[in-house]
Amino acid sequence: MKPLKLLLRVKQLKMNKTMQAKIWNHAQWVKETDPKALRGMFDELLRKAGFNVLSCTEHHFSPQGYTALWLLSESHFAVHTFPEFGRTYIELSSCNLDFYLNFLSMTKEL
Repeated sequence: MKPLKLLLRVKQLKMNKTMQAKIWNHAQWVKETDPKALRGMFDELLRKAGFNVLSCTEHHFSPQGYTALWLLSESHFAVHTFPEFGRTYIELSSCNLDFYLNFLSMTKEL
């Protein structure tokens, strides 16, 4: 499992410094499409995995569909439903490998 490597330029007191950020990304399809069930399930799973949830924003589409985005101290998590196909697409980006692996182990059976 290779992290996405980002080079960030930081200017500090007229000195240029370069740092590396490691980001782990995961995407998968899950069977649940009910917005209330998804919100409750992922609120709980993200916290159990160790993530610090800063906020969550949701949008309900008409006539159907749902998107939610969790802002995490360690990056972000997104949910996009496709109820017409009976599937939901989830994506996690994390800079904390331990929390990332915890989350993957809890979601592998979804």
